[in-house]
Formats: sequence, structure tokens, C-alpha cells
Amino acid sequence: MSWQTQLRADPLPWLLDAAAPGVRYLALRDLCDLAPDDPQLGVAQRAAHRAGPISAILDQMNEAGFWAEPGPGYLPKYRSTVWSVIMLAQLGASLAEDARIERACAYVLDHALAARGQFSASGPPSGTADCLQGNLCWALLELGCQDPRLETAFDWLARSVTGEGIAPMEDREAPVRYYAGKCGPTFACGSNNKQSCAWGAVKVMLALGRWPADRRTPAMARAIEHGVDFLLGTDPALAAYPNGYSDKPSGNWWKFGFPVFYVTDLLQNVEALVALGYGRDPRLAHALHVIREKQDANGRWLLEYDYAGKTWADFGPKKQPNPWVTLRALRALKAAA
Repeated sequence: MSWQTQLRADPLPWLLDAAAPGVRYLALRDLCDLAPDDPQLGVAQRAAHRAGPISAILDQMNEAGFWAEPGPGYLPKYRSTVWSVIMLAQLGASLAEDARIERACAYVLDHALAARGQFSASGPPSGTADCLQGNLCWALLELGCQDPRLETAFDWLARSVTGEGIAPMEDREAPVRYYAGKCGPTFACGSNNKQSCAWGAVKVMLALGRWPADRRTPAMARAIEHGVDFLLGTDPALAAYPNGYSDKPSGNWWKFGFPVFYVTDLLQNVEALVALGYGRDPRLAHALHVIREKQDANGRWLLEYDYAGKTWADFGPKKQPNPWVTLRALRALKAAA
């Protein structure tokens, strides 16, 4: 059965509209099954890098490879280096198409990666968090970065999920330990009242799903199993994960958005699990149903969560059909089918 039978109408002509070159490129790449060397795909990729949000973001980059101000790049939100790099990856940017992207990747690794593999918001390893680690590990791979330092970052990422070889945060003499933010295994986070954070878990699973399967270490395999057990330990459509300081899940779980930073939605949870091969797992059926039900009569999804005016580019009016969100939904449904 074709995955398009899940749709109420065909949104592909809308996504392929040349007025949105970035969406056109990703729709051709991810939905139309073109061969990687198809000339049409190459033309679309080059167009996406020379017009639209990729170009707008890169035009704001400092020659050295950072945005807004030098350093680890977490602040100011959401125009500094961390957010710009994450957004470029979500837009389909590639360092093979623009040398500035390679400089940006190198800058992040030089200034935000601690010696033992923790991506840090402040510089030292204590500034790490699952959402930051997962987002940057995924983004750098997605951009085409092959720096060997990523292996160290992924090793910390995997072992921090299961706790292998990592001391409690109270053991300040240990060479590798947890910290006040990233405070324990199973995605424990200080910002979530030291409980497991599903937002962080989704980012970590996205990154592990992006790492080449034939290069996964045993620690990565164990982390994936651990993370999947956590994310599918409850119905993702209900998001009954630990809430930290609240008595109910964040309403943002059900607001699909673009770009996606540390605030996470149900759709990204499904994206992560589908990429790891769980698209046909019956525990994901309800979540996939919720995604399908959110499309309109034209087979399009609305922009319900955004960062309008806060990033280097905007992506359409809120509560209106949105090509970027529609692209996200279609990729997830296609992969699950």
C-alpha cells in the first residue's frame, strides 16, 4: 500500500513550488525517491543554498564561523551559533555546497565541545544537556561533518544514557561524571527537576538514529535500546513522561512547529523512533494516527509553534498551512509506511 493513501489530498505540487527552493529540494530528496545523482536533485540543492533561509542565515555568519558573538554559541537565543547550525541542518544545508558551513561546523567543535565529548552551552563540561548534545550531534552529521571529534561526542552521548563509566555528579574527583544540568542516566535533567526529560530523549535518539548503523558501537546499541524503551514505555500520543515541575505534559507536545530546537513535539518523537526502525511498532500506532488527523482537507499541516522574529529567517504565518511542517509530517508517515 502506498504511503500516500494516508493523505486527504496530494500536497506534493505545493511543496515542489519553485517559490520555496528549500522545501522543493527536500521534497524531491525525501519524498520523490530520486537517485542521489539525479540532475534535477542537484539543481534543486544548489538553488536551496543560493536563495531562501539557508542563504539568509549564512549571510549573517561571521567570517570565523560564528553567529552573533564568539564563544560556545548558545547565547543569545535564537540567533547565535548553536541555533543557526541546528536550523541549517533542518533546512537541508550541506557543507559540500558552501564552504561557510564547514567553517561553522569546525567553530562549534572548537568552541562548544569539551575534551571528553560534552557539547556545552558555557564551555566547560558542566554546561552540557541532553537536548544540546543530541541537537548538535545530529546537526553536524546532517550537515556532512566527518570530524573525528564527533566520535567522542557520540560516545559521551551514548554512555550518558545508560550511565556506563560515568560517576554521580556528587563525585567531583571523578574524571567523567554527571553535572547539575545533565544529572543522571535515562535523560535525567536538572531543568526537569532531575527527572527523565523526554524532550532531551528525543534529541538523543534522533542523533543516534543518524549515526551510520554499520559504525554503531555496543554502547550506542545499548543506549538506543534504553532510549526506545523509555520513549515507548508510555503512549507517545499522550506524552505521559515525567513532567518535572508540572502536573501534566507540556501542551507544546501537540503543537507541530518549525524549526525545532529544545522544545519538542509529538512529530519529532515519531521522527526519531521511525528513523530507528520502529515505524511499524504497534506502540507507535496512536501517535501516527494523531499525526494523520492533524492534516487539513488539502493534505497540509499547520504551523502551530514558531520562533517568528527570533531567528535569522521566518517560516510562514502561524496557524496556517505550512510547507516545512507538512514536509516533516510526510517524511515521518512515508518512513513509517
